[in-house]
Amino acid sequence: MDTEAVSYTHLTLPTIFGYGGVGKALVRLIEEKREELKGEGLKPEVNYVIEYYGGIYAKEGIELAKLIEFTQSGERDITRYEGGSKEIDVDTVIENGDVDLAVIMTPTNKETGEPGLGFIRKLLGAGINVVTSDKGPVLLAYEELKELAKEKGVQLGIGCTTGGALPTVNGGMMDMAGAKIKSIEGVLNGTTNFILKDMEERGVSYEEALKKAQEDGIAETNPSLDVEGYDTATKLLILTKVHMGITKSIEEVEIEGITKVTQEDIRKAKEEGKKYRLVGRTEVGEDGEVKIRVSPEKVGQENIFYSVEGKNKAVRYTSDTLGDLVMIGGASGTTPAAASILRDVINIHRGYKFVR
Repeated sequence: MDTEAVSYTHLTLPTIFGYGGVGKALVRLIEEKREELKGEGLKPEVNYVIEYYGGIYAKEGIELAKLIEFTQSGERDITRYEGGSKEIDVDTVIENGDVDLAVIMTPTNKETGEPGLGFIRKLLGAGINVVTSDKGPVLLAYEELKELAKEKGVQLGIGCTTGGALPTVNGGMMDMAGAKIKSIEGVLNGTTNFILKDMEERGVSYEEALKKAQEDGIAETNPSLDVEGYDTATKLLILTKVHMGITKSIEEVEIEGITKVTQEDIRKAKEEGKKYRLVGRTEVGEDGEVKIRVSPEKVGQENIFYSVEGKNKAVRYTSDTLGDLVMIGGASGTTPAAASILRDVINIHRGYKFVR
């Protein structure tokens, strides 16, 4: 991530695509941090909030406090808000030509990348900076999108896609600059970490720990992507692509989730002074063969992942010249995810180059 200055003097806060949990959290953060953002030289304005069925547009900026109140009332259709219309979409943004940055928080589709991929292509092609939390477009078309951003002289921030608040992408780009990353390993899913921790502490079964995670809003109603290891695999594939230049498909990853970890497994590990963690790992053998695997592993106190508790995550990069870089933290949740998006927005405004 190059710190050479880029002139974004009048960069406004983003057009928002996707108004789910993270989108709402981002709007709250922008409103709460209005003065801090002004101190950064950012205009604390959001001109558009867009969903798949329409959106809201206000030329002088949407009144975020009122929008928050509106959605807290239980109203789900944002087109009913002042300035709302079923006709507002990505083409409206491009045709109006009055924004310079968009945030894409569309649901991840790892098969097609849509609708986020189409949005990002259009926005970058129109010379609009993009920050995204959607893993699908990055997994399937990162090189294409990176080249498009480079061609148009804009930036593409993807920091939220692989660890939310944990700066797995940004740290690898900036702090491993000049080194060759030889391996990546990480605990990249906060939901599975929370479940395993609950099984350890309360002595409950996987099913009971999952139920509590769902009741607490940590696990989704359908948690399969998390607990079966696919979320970790997707994040690992993105990190492998971005930092090692290796492109693999999800079918080429050996994946085993935590659904078969029993209370008996947890008890035996505890007797050995160990804990279970869902670990993703990319390694390159001496013969050049790339192995990417996700599986539950027993780790002892000497292992860095032993102390990764609850909803936190961790990553370790091993390089040829800079040794190991380890990052731990970055709690899961809608607010930390929104904060990681805002971090990329601020860094683009400061002139950091995610795309060089």
